[in-house]
Amino acid sequence: MNGPALYELPSAPASWRVALPHTAAAVPVARALVRTALAELEHGADRDTAELLTAELVANAVEHTSGETPIELVVELRPSGCQVEVHDTDPKPPGDLTCPSGGLPDPWQEHGRGLLLIRTLSSSCGHRPTESGKAVWFRLPVVPAQRRSSA
Repeated sequence: MNGPALYELPSAPASWRVALPHTAAAVPVARALVRTALAELEHGADRDTAELLTAELVANAVEHTSGETPIELVVELRPSGCQVEVHDTDPKPPGDLTCPSGGLPDPWQEHGRGLLLIRTLSSSCGHRPTESGKAVWFRLPVVPAQRRSSA
């Protein structure tokens, strides 16, 4: 490669799989886990966006599935970016994650923007069936060091 490197890529993929309680308490725990994973490995994906979208996925899993079975958070850090998945026991696909319907959410409502945020801010997103339900996921690319904030 000629010239300076634009950004450094992690040398190898790393991943975590964590069971979280099927309660609202899982949301801040999931946010902290994603932020810590990205920070400790000095990964180049946008931490704020990863944390926000993870919170949306976990909150949706808790709110829209029933039972007490834990949900699972899976974080994969790859040289090209990160992928976050949330596994739950409901096989039903998540609303309009990959196929938007209708117009924009009502700005006066407290709910209804999570899937829009995930679609808009991720590089890709989707869902897939699992043996015990489904996994809903998003991906974020590595951001070049020159474009990252120094915060």
